[in-house]
Amino acid sequence: MNKNPLLNCDYEKGVCEVLETPAQETSSEQLKDLSADKIHIIYYTDPICSSCWGIEPQLRKLKLEYGDYVDVDYRMGGLLPSWDIYNSGGISKPSDVAIHWEEVSPYYKMPIDGGVWVEDPLNSSYPPSIAVKAAQMQDKNKAVTFLRIIREMVFLDKLNITKIEHLEKAASLAKLDVEQWKQDYESTAQLEFKKDLDLGRQIGVRGFPTLIFVKDDEMLDVLYGSKPYADFEHRVKKINPEVKKNIYSTEWEKLFSIYPTLTTQEFAVLSNISFEKALEALQNLTTDHKITRKKVKNGDLWILNNHK
Repeated sequence: MNKNPLLNCDYEKGVCEVLETPAQETSSEQLKDLSADKIHIIYYTDPICSSCWGIEPQLRKLKLEYGDYVDVDYRMGGLLPSWDIYNSGGISKPSDVAIHWEEVSPYYKMPIDGGVWVEDPLNSSYPPSIAVKAAQMQDKNKAVTFLRIIREMVFLDKLNITKIEHLEKAASLAKLDVEQWKQDYESTAQLEFKKDLDLGRQIGVRGFPTLIFVKDDEMLDVLYGSKPYADFEHRVKKINPEVKKNIYSTEWEKLFSIYPTLTTQEFAVLSNISFEKALEALQNLTTDHKITRKKVKNGDLWILNNHK
């Protein structure tokens, strides 16, 4: 078992743990504003959480199959507040994170290049987290797109996503009102981020990914760490036995029309085929110039042509 001494990420458990583990009782009062007709999934994540990148295939499939019954509420957990707090206790250098990312990539079958931690290391995950909150203030769906874009930037393109130029570009690509996003990023979004941190402490979030399943003001189940898709599905069916799985089209055009960028593992999970068969199918599509293959370290990202 290998642990990253900086972010305390354990790929065998499939989780990135925070330094302190809150131990507080959860009351319905804390959850009353989170209830909905659907099963409400409070998803605690972080833009630089490698384990969270690892569950992207499962989350994307869950939305396709059970989107009529579940609502995913993305909350930022603050995985890396500052390097300063890691200066004691023999914590190692940023390049150790690069080594860790290289280790988890084949484990999750998701492409990750840890080069950013060598070439231009992030000093905190707070700026991109606040940026996500600013995006959410405009449009929750566009905010999910925004989070996806900055994850591709940091995990695949080795870009330091604390830098405003990268965040602005992501806001533009996500079709947000960039000027409004900038105003919110510099003001109200910081308060929204603090609310996420406070709620996380109140309900005992101790690492990422953490998915808290809430229905009728009550926290009914928690999925902690990266798990197979069956674990996600089981929890939904346990809470609401009457859910009906949406049978979606696995044709490549349909999948790419919903998710214009897909890793090989995502395509495999969404298509219900093996990784090897997915790779072969995707390679054939590039031959026909339907999609573009973006080769990165430890894998590929497949992009729908004419996607901007």
